[in-house]
Amino acid sequence: MTARRALVTGATGYIGGRLVPLLLDAGFEVTVLVRSPQKLTDVPWRDRVDIRVGDLSDADAVDAACAGIDVLYYLVHAMGSSGDFEQAEARAARTVAAAAAAAGVSRIVYLGGLHPDTETLSRHLRSRAEVGRILIASGVPTAALQAGVVIGSGSTSFEMIRHLTDVLPYMPAPKWVRNKIQPIAVRDVLYYLVAAADLPDSVSRTFDIGGPDVLRYGQMMNGYALEAGLRQRPIAALPVLTPWLASQWVNLVTPIPRNLAVPIIASLQNDCVMGEHDIDGYIPVPDGGLTSYRMAVRLALGRMRDGDVETSWRNASIEGASSNPLPSDPEWAGHLVYTDLRTKHTPAAPAELWRIIEGIGGDNGWYSFPLAWAVRGWADKLVGGVGLRRGRRDAERLHTGDVLDFWRVESLERGRFLRLRAEMRVPGKAWLEMTAEPDPDGGSVYRQRAVFFPRGLGGRLYWFSILPFHGVIFSGMANRITATAEATSGSVPAR
Repeated sequence: MTARRALVTGATGYIGGRLVPLLLDAGFEVTVLVRSPQKLTDVPWRDRVDIRVGDLSDADAVDAACAGIDVLYYLVHAMGSSGDFEQAEARAARTVAAAAAAAGVSRIVYLGGLHPDTETLSRHLRSRAEVGRILIASGVPTAALQAGVVIGSGSTSFEMIRHLTDVLPYMPAPKWVRNKIQPIAVRDVLYYLVAAADLPDSVSRTFDIGGPDVLRYGQMMNGYALEAGLRQRPIAALPVLTPWLASQWVNLVTPIPRNLAVPIIASLQNDCVMGEHDIDGYIPVPDGGLTSYRMAVRLALGRMRDGDVETSWRNASIEGASSNPLPSDPEWAGHLVYTDLRTKHTPAAPAELWRIIEGIGGDNGWYSFPLAWAVRGWADKLVGGVGLRRGRRDAERLHTGDVLDFWRVESLERGRFLRLRAEMRVPGKAWLEMTAEPDPDGGSVYRQRAVFFPRGLGGRLYWFSILPFHGVIFSGMANRITATAEATSGSVPAR
């Protein structure tokens, strides 16, 4: 039999990045439609899929991607967006719906948000519900799965629970900590997504999906505490903490940036439990049953300990962050650009120097003036940026598209070259490059270049205001990175 073909939108996201290999294992031929194909450079399944480049707002790109497709997975959401994102999401859904109908797609599978039947939905939940309605109205049989809090290693909801509980021994919290939540393990979400491809053609509707436990949000935090070996946290529900204030609190206490915290917190203003269990009549529960909340937390913590986190909220695109690649040097003509270049010769071998470069950030830090880096991270969080605490997905290896604290890996030539693009709030665009090359006289040459494209007068003033710190920070980085490579390779004692 000819393999069925699936199109996955949102394949660089948290759910999509985990769904693709499961579809491949289930025998599907998979096409992915992505805006940034460089994010897929190092994923293990890259060579097994057909990669199409485009945006859901581009009707021609969507039409081309839908040709010959049997099952279309719609997994794109504007989690970190503001402004008129509701209209943009509705337009994208209509574009996909029209393309799927014209191409004769057999089924659409959509993952939306679990929500109560109320007129006071948050904008993000209201938008997700509207996308589901548009897809169902397309005429293509559609399964709109509606999930609440997703628990898994690297999920935004899990990370918010984890950091709030880890950091705060006593927890002043908004009154919504008393609301009822029906969390679901990411493995069960993926199970339903794969199984929904086989629903009968006559089925076109929404389905609520959730795990076996209905908990208050405070119970979820203390359930995490027990699994993590922590004491349960006293929680005081305060009516004065509005959703906006709560998002500021989450932004400061956790690595979750404000624009990702806002939609999560807004969705918790009401009870969020399944209103119906009709999915059980179409898709049997997984072997062994659905995953309990405590087991989902246990599995997530185990994956984190093993360094086996497939996808993470950290790799979500951040609104307002630079998304354009660094132009090649000849294209700088006519542009104002500031650079800071450092070169160091070291007796360490290139492989050892590269090991230090690739391990930078996260728990290893940035090898110079830790207080200055910490202050810059806190300043970024205060203005709604991502801050310095996003860390990194893998302690030793980087991949193109990975988040690295308030940077993102834009270009990677393993063993030689790393380029990071800044995602902190700056009046311009900034990059940091690090290179390890063999020295003809023996050892290695380390090159480090900071590049800044200022935006307006503010960008120029920003560069010159931090210029006095560059001599300390950037020269310190170059010195300590090479010294660490020498010490770990046994070339010379650490300085």
